[in-house]
Amino acid sequence: MIQAFFHSYGLPLLLSLGLSLVLVRFSVLFAKPLGLLDQPGGRKNHAIPTPVTGGLGVFFALLLTSVFFNLFGMHLDVFFVAGAWLILVGVLDDRFELSSLTRFVAQAIAAGIMIYFAGLQAYELSDVVGVSGFHLGLLTPFFTVFITLGLINALNMADGSDGYLAGQVMAALGLFSGLAFYAGNLELAGQCAIFAAAVLGFWCWNMRFPWQKRARVFLGDAGSTFLGFAVVWFALQLTQNSSHPVSPVLAPWMIALPVLDCVVLMLDRIRQGRSPFSADRNHMHHLLLDAGYSPTSIAITMMLLSVLIGCMAAVAVKLGATRTWIVLAYFALIGVYWAFSFNRQRAVASLRFLRVGDKDDMARFGEKETKDINSA
Repeated sequence: MIQAFFHSYGLPLLLSLGLSLVLVRFSVLFAKPLGLLDQPGGRKNHAIPTPVTGGLGVFFALLLTSVFFNLFGMHLDVFFVAGAWLILVGVLDDRFELSSLTRFVAQAIAAGIMIYFAGLQAYELSDVVGVSGFHLGLLTPFFTVFITLGLINALNMADGSDGYLAGQVMAALGLFSGLAFYAGNLELAGQCAIFAAAVLGFWCWNMRFPWQKRARVFLGDAGSTFLGFAVVWFALQLTQNSSHPVSPVLAPWMIALPVLDCVVLMLDRIRQGRSPFSADRNHMHHLLLDAGYSPTSIAITMMLLSVLIGCMAAVAVKLGATRTWIVLAYFALIGVYWAFSFNRQRAVASLRFLRVGDKDDMARFGEKETKDINSA
C-alpha cells in the first residue's frame, strides 16, 4: 500500500514542493508594485516591510500540480474555484483592508460553493454528540458555514509569528493524510500530502534560519484564508466519507492549538467587554515570544506538539475510548489553557521559567501580585 501511494503521488509531491519554493520566492517581485507589503509597527514582530504574497505562490503551485497530473478527483476542481475566490478577496483585503463583514460574506460564499457544488457538509455528528444516527437536518448547511468561518478565522488570527501558522497547517494536513491512508483512502491521503508539500515550500521562506535571519515573505490574509479553507475542506472529506469513515471527533484534535487559542481569546475578550475580533498580543505565540522563545523554536516545537496531540487522539479512538469522553477532553483542554492564560503576566513568567528555570522571575511576579493586592 505504501509503494502504491508513492508510485501514484511521489512525483506530484516533489512538483508541488518545487513549484512552491520557486513561485513563493518569485511572488515577492510583484509585492511592491501591487502594494502588497506588510508594514512594521504595533503588534507586529518584523522590522522592515515584508511581502504578503506567499499565499499566491502556494495557490498557483497547487493548481499547476493538479493540472499537470490531472488530480481533480473528489471535487478538487470545486475547491480551486472557491479557493480562487478567497485568494482574490484576500489580496484585496491585504491591499485595501476590507471590513470584517465583507470578509465574512466572502468566506460564507466559499462555504456555499463547497456545500452546493461538492456536497461537503458536516452532517454526520453521531460520534460528537453520542447519539446514534444524529443529524442536524435543515440546519446542516448553516452549521457547515459556521465551522468554515470559525476555522478560517482561527487560523488567520494565529498568523502572527514566523513559521507558526504554516507549521500548524502542515501538521494538520500531515495528520489528515495519515488518517486517510490508514482508512484506505489513498486519493485523499495523496491530496493532503501534496497540499502539505506546497505549504512546506512556503514555510522555507517564512522561517528564520541561521542562513536566513528574517522571514522573506508572509502568507497575507489571502494565504491564511486559503489554507484555513483547505483545512476545513479536507477535514470534511475525511470525516464525512461513508466509504472510508473516520470519526468526526478527531477533526478538532488535528488542529487543536489554533482552535483552542482562538476560543479562549474570544471568550476572554467578551468577558472584558471587548469585541471578540479586537486585536491584542495575547495569542499563544505572543505569550511565547514575550517569554523569550525564538520564532523558529516556537514554530517547530508547536508543530511537533500539534502532531503529538493529534496522534494521541487518534490512538485513543483506535483503542476504543468513548467518543463522548474524547469530546469532553477537548473542552477540558480549552479550560486548562484558559486557566493558564487568564493572567497574562503569570503565564509569560511560567513560560519563561520553563525555558530557563528563572525562579527569580516567578518570585518577581509574586511580589508584584502582592503589591497589586495591597494597593487594591
